Amino acid sequence: MPVQTKICGLSTAATLDAAIAGGASHVGFVFFAPSPRNLSFDLTAGLAARVPPRVARVGVFVDPDDALIDAAIAVGRLDAIQLHRTAPARVAALRGRTGLETWAAVPIKTRADLGAARSLAGAADRILYDAKTPEGATLPGGMGVRFDWALLDGVSHPLPWAMSGGLDSANVAEAIRRTGATLVDVSSGVESAPGVKDVDKIAAFLQASAR
Repeated sequence: MPVQTKICGLSTAATLDAAIAGGASHVGFVFFAPSPRNLSFDLTAGLAARVPPRVARVGVFVDPDDALIDAAIAVGRLDAIQLHRTAPARVAALRGRTGLETWAAVPIKTRADLGAARSLAGAADRILYDAKTPEGATLPGGMGVRFDWALLDGVSHPLPWAMSGGLDSANVAEAIRRTGATLVDVSSGVESAPGVKDVDKIAAFLQASAR
């Protein structure tokens, strides 16, 4: 089964087109004001219109309120929502409210952190294992931080899962081989600067993940 790929934090037509042309299965639009990848609704509408039906549009949020979720879904024609720093009960409520496929991020640094995934069974559709960012960091992800892939060894996953955190074209093939991931998610690993995606890095990542 081919590994699926999500290019997250896209903000220009050129980089979105590169992700689509390279075979990405998912594209991510960020709705979080402190992020350098945050999108305005006007820009989102234009980008969403470029995405073909075979590619899923994922909205990325950090403990959002209902108004933001509702507006982003409408403007971005979202197929899925990805939630960070959101309590399981709230994840379940948003899943019920939107009716969309719902991903919940589980930030990990130690084996004990994986326990949070169990609380998401029945609340989310997919777990996104992500590297835990430094204490006090404004952003929950997209900082190029990687976790020890060995932490996933022998884990009984309560839901379908994806992995992110420090992935790039140089390490994604090894990450897939080491963990058995069937969906990988990248943001900073295909950038030339925070929030600035690079079409060549996107192409290289997608090629590497398909090996």
